[in-house]
Amino acid sequence: SLRVRLLSKKKPEGWAKVEGPLFEFEERLRVAVDDPHDGKRKAESSWPIHRIHYEKNRFIYDLYYRQQAISRELYEFLVREKVVDA
Repeated sequence: SLRVRLLSKKKPEGWAKVEGPLFEFEERLRVAVDDPHDGKRKAESSWPIHRIHYEKNRFIYDLYYRQQAISRELYEFLVREKVVDA
């Protein structure tokens, strides 16, 4: 879980801006993984997981590059801790 992995880490300034949405993405991802995949092809069952992963990465990307609402330090922290992809 994201909360457990980052519990002991010192978080950069601006963490409060992204904390709530990241935990929401994590919860949506947990629900998508537990969703039954009866009657779906193997690839179809993973589509919602990939979609949520993409949305999370895009959310952080937009905050950093387009809106410039988070610092470089926070962005690099999220990449280093493998919360988002670079």
